[in-house]
Amino acid sequence: MGDAKALLILHGKQALNDEVREAVKQRREAGWDLAVRVTWEPGDAQRLVREALDAGYPTLIAGGGDGTLHEVAAAMLEIQADASLALLPLGSANDFAKAAGIPLDPVEALGLLEQPAQVIDIGAMNGHPFVNMATGGFGSKVTASTSEELKRVLGGGAYLLTGLTRFAEIHSAKGRFSGPGFDWEGEFLALGIGNGRQAGGGQLLCPQATIDDGLLDVCIVPAPADAVGTLGTLLSGGLLGVDAVSVSAQVPWLEVEAPTAININLDGEPFTGASLRFDVRPRALRLHVPAESPLLQRNLRAQ
Repeated sequence: MGDAKALLILHGKQALNDEVREAVKQRREAGWDLAVRVTWEPGDAQRLVREALDAGYPTLIAGGGDGTLHEVAAAMLEIQADASLALLPLGSANDFAKAAGIPLDPVEALGLLEQPAQVIDIGAMNGHPFVNMATGGFGSKVTASTSEELKRVLGGGAYLLTGLTRFAEIHSAKGRFSGPGFDWEGEFLALGIGNGRQAGGGQLLCPQATIDDGLLDVCIVPAPADAVGTLGTLLSGGLLGVDAVSVSAQVPWLEVEAPTAININLDGEPFTGASLRFDVRPRALRLHVPAESPLLQRNLRAQ
């Protein structure tokens, strides 16, 4: 393993994480030339990706949450890097890692460097890439205001449902959605366009999504006449609740036209727009995930 090289781009908040330090030490003892660089301010991840690729590192590791994964992957895509990417999940939600079956234990996560990288798709909205999911509607506004108590009681569902519990304050968004074989128009409460399956701290919006099928999974939660009934369905049913009230599709691209700008989150990064085009970029990135990852198409039948 003497020729195995990788560079870990570590979110600054994790610089003093002893578990990460131990995991890096174990990789080095296993024969890896593993360098670590720490981010300090916006733009650092992109700069560190460029420096690592210029230095000839064949593998990069994103050490942080969904936002760090997004930043590192976006920089690699922009450069059209041939390097592979691994994820060391250290965020508060770790939505992509959990759905992909990437261990949250740092030693086990870095152990995936021994697994061959899988070629995966990437989503894009108006040219901006996303690895995991684009979410829209009120759900993208409430993450910051979700109380810790509500997160504890409801788990991941808290993010999606915070807005519903204060329904008088919530205005549904309106839009027209069109893609190959799919058209839907109306008012909606929440929108998920997934390469991955979940967002907002565990809310499964696209339970059948895989990262290598050349398709984006669409989940629209329509704004109902019976708001209280929908709240009850979502609260009591969890995943099945969302399924029961949502409109879903699988498409290679989707266009959204709205009378007013929609708030959209790409892997946690906020955007707004009234005219949105979502595309899948097939086989755009090489990512180290477990061979048995639920997000790989070959494992879908076993679920």
